[in-house]
Amino acid sequence: MPKLPPYSTVDFDTHFKVFHELMSIKVLEILLVASPYNAYILEEDGSLASKIINEYRGLNLSRPPRITRVTSAKEALYALKKETFDLVLVMPHLDDMDTFAFGRAVKFKHPELPVIMLAHSLEGLDLSSAGRDMEGIDQVFIWSGDADILLAIVKSVEDRLNVERDTKLAMVRVLLLVEDSPLYRSYFLPLIYKAVVQQTQKILDESLNEEHRLLKMRARPKILVAENFEQAISLLDQYKAYLFGAISDTRFTKKGRMVETAGVELLGRIKQEIPDLPVLLLSTESCNRKLAATIPAVFLDKNSPTLFYEIKEFFLNYLGFGDFVFMDKNGHEIGRASNLRTLEKLLAEIPDEPLCYHAQRNRFSNWIMARSEIGPASILRKVKVSDFKNVATLRQFIIESIHTLRKRRQLGVVAQFSAENFDPDISDFLKIGQGSLGGKARGLAFVAHLLRQSPKFLKKYSDIDILVPHTLVITTHEFDEFLRENELGSLAVDRLSDSKIKQRFLKAELSQKIHEDLKGFIEKVDHPLSIRSSSLLEDAHCHPFSGLYKTYMIPNHDPDFSTRLTQLATAIKLVYASTYYSEPRTFRGSIASQIRKESMAVIIQQVSGQRYGDYFYPAVSGIAQSQNYYPFRQLKPEDGVARISLGFGSTVLNSTQSLRFCPKFPNVLPQYTRVEDILENAQRNFYALKMTSDPSDVANDIGLKPRNVDSATDEWPVRYLSSVYISEENRLRDAFHLNGPRVLTFNNILKYNLFPLAQLLSDLLELGRKGLGCPVEFEFSVDLTSDSKRKHRFHILQVKPMSASTTYFNLEITQTEMDSALCFSTLSMGNGIRRDIKDIVYIKPDRFDPSKTPIIAREIGRINAELSSQKRPYLIIGPGRWGSFDPFLGIPVKWTELCGAGTIVELRNTQISADPSHGTHFFHQLTSRGLFYITITEGKAGFVHWQWLEKRSCASQSRYLCHVRLPEFLTIKCDGRTSRCVVLKN
Repeated sequence: MPKLPPYSTVDFDTHFKVFHELMSIKVLEILLVASPYNAYILEEDGSLASKIINEYRGLNLSRPPRITRVTSAKEALYALKKETFDLVLVMPHLDDMDTFAFGRAVKFKHPELPVIMLAHSLEGLDLSSAGRDMEGIDQVFIWSGDADILLAIVKSVEDRLNVERDTKLAMVRVLLLVEDSPLYRSYFLPLIYKAVVQQTQKILDESLNEEHRLLKMRARPKILVAENFEQAISLLDQYKAYLFGAISDTRFTKKGRMVETAGVELLGRIKQEIPDLPVLLLSTESCNRKLAATIPAVFLDKNSPTLFYEIKEFFLNYLGFGDFVFMDKNGHEIGRASNLRTLEKLLAEIPDEPLCYHAQRNRFSNWIMARSEIGPASILRKVKVSDFKNVATLRQFIIESIHTLRKRRQLGVVAQFSAENFDPDISDFLKIGQGSLGGKARGLAFVAHLLRQSPKFLKKYSDIDILVPHTLVITTHEFDEFLRENELGSLAVDRLSDSKIKQRFLKAELSQKIHEDLKGFIEKVDHPLSIRSSSLLEDAHCHPFSGLYKTYMIPNHDPDFSTRLTQLATAIKLVYASTYYSEPRTFRGSIASQIRKESMAVIIQQVSGQRYGDYFYPAVSGIAQSQNYYPFRQLKPEDGVARISLGFGSTVLNSTQSLRFCPKFPNVLPQYTRVEDILENAQRNFYALKMTSDPSDVANDIGLKPRNVDSATDEWPVRYLSSVYISEENRLRDAFHLNGPRVLTFNNILKYNLFPLAQLLSDLLELGRKGLGCPVEFEFSVDLTSDSKRKHRFHILQVKPMSASTTYFNLEITQTEMDSALCFSTLSMGNGIRRDIKDIVYIKPDRFDPSKTPIIAREIGRINAELSSQKRPYLIIGPGRWGSFDPFLGIPVKWTELCGAGTIVELRNTQISADPSHGTHFFHQLTSRGLFYITITEGKAGFVHWQWLEKRSCASQSRYLCHVRLPEFLTIKCDGRTSRCVVLKN
């Protein structure tokens, strides 16, 4: 059985630059050369320019050409000297020059410029005369008063100019029309173009956005016109690989003489080379129907009063522009599909015989090709029924091909939600309304787009589904309408309490349209849902509002449909309400954001994870950042950092319960240097969604439930991510079968790489950095499965510039600040500015004795307890490693004796010259609290201004310590990008 192409195969969808490059040559300027009389007849019932503009608008085509009219050949030649034109339309009977001579004059100066003759009739035009020189005229058409011919001429010229490039660039299809009569050519060509354009527009309207449709229009079939046998053969030889269909007259010239059956010979040759190609033979003589049957070809009589409809039927039934109709052997219809979704469903039910019939004739390929899905259609065209061992495998292949096509073309496209066409398996990113997506949803839409443009990244992790969860966004326009309809606009200036605001919003009603759309959505989705904020100001580079608005999770599992719908509507209104809660309102005021009106979009997203008993949760949630402000050993700030935990991300935000690591060096874990450290710092609690929660929990702000890890030791994620503690050996073993206390170490994914999380995050951060043009932060979750037939899933839940999540990302330390500082270091950890410390505790340099470090540690414990009780963070300065197990390498304090410190300085000098500890012993506490840890090598890399410090009077002191209390707050600036830190004396 043939294999479907890998995900990285270019399938010529809207996400690729190729569609933007199609139809690059446009006819925008037309020079019309006509005598006043001919021009008058041409425009007798209205402006010619208005006619062509109306024709473009009627077909939803963009950029209609502008027409410049001149009345003589002399004026025309002069205009061509002064201006640039894309097409010359000339009418016969010019006063100052023969029309054919004018054409030759134009070609002499502008050989590539198309010149088309537009005549009122064939009378007086001896086009077949041997003496008549046609070199200056590309084609002749007849004006019948219908502006359709103008559209056809323009599109025909554009097709001829773009066909060579577009077929090579994107495999655009070609339809061949062979007609030597200007009269019939003028009749058929407008008819064909209108049919192609209208049908293409109709079939593209399958839950795609407007940009998608407009770009797909550029991939419509090119229509190439030949007037004789030699031209037709030339076009066939050049574009055979792209031929979509052929329409030919029966009688036209071959080798300069008229041949009665030239069309039969031409179509017969085409059929020999491409047996399944749809071909149509036209003739004024009905007896030629028998000749058409020998080809075989569809036959139409040019004299038929219903010719227009018969040609349209050819497009619908043979070229794939209509419904896909399955017939039984008696010619009775047994199934009809109007779009890809219905065809996919129908294929599972159709009997073997009609399925094989259509597959043998490449009808599936032709039908998909008519929808401008060129890549997938080309793949289907290459496979043969004989490639499959039975009909079942053929059926499976076609169904999978169409399903993959539907899935791929939706990825990265923000499409309008339609309850009628909504398919939860295919629709990745949908929106309700026409307003903005808001900051958070815009970031997610960009990630989906970025993934679509990163086939190498996806191919590298082909064993993992990497995706943005299925998302529905209610745009900001709907929020504004909600406020207006419920008269809630005054809340922007009112100062109501959060509880009163909440009640006002809960009493308000969503619009009927939103209610119906949510109903259509919830009818097809019974997966747990997350309802999240996506305000206009959220995830902005300068003033992020992340974390200020509410998020709600609902089980969406109640057997009562109305309960599920009510819970969803309630969660949406509560997210709306959080726009005006006190915290975001205060933050807006602090940054003077009133110049930008806040407006809220809402993200409804399927939750990542699986159900375990009464609970639902993902195996891993986490945050990854491009910059690591606590680099350790060989780590660099730009290597990035990640924090992960079991269950939902609320645990990650409470960073004391999460595991921190560098994606490039996942085994470097300073907080896990000893078994005792692991036991002390390992995650003990996690958050899960209770599937049997009370329906009122949403309104009461009851969402995720805390659980103890010990209560879930039999559940797959806990078993997979844990090690077993063997108390007799005081060691941890990574084995499923062992009994004993389970400790979350994440060894299977960080140590043994059974799921390549570290490498994936490292690559994703680099991908995001290039995409956003700055350091980034990702929020993610991992759904690990125990089913070998299923892929693990990696969900991207949020992306934003890291500058949006780090208040002091662009922090600078000046030379002036260094010259006047109390302390300066080039080896520090942390990032930001602190202005909350007035107290300094330091070990007196002249009293320090390495043998007395245990005594010093107890003294520090006493002063730490005193300052902690007063809630006064302090700066502490001392020699060697803080928390060292070796008393001769530093101060052997426990964290409980140092926990009140706001900033810690370790000195390397002549008294103790130990290697920098990077806060090893307290690394988990440092990183989880965002403390600054400063290492100063006096005389080499940094300094302490001891003279200034020792001149300050001690608020209290002991034998080895001095406690200084300053009248003003210190300013401590730590630049995590450069590892420099300065303590300013103010």
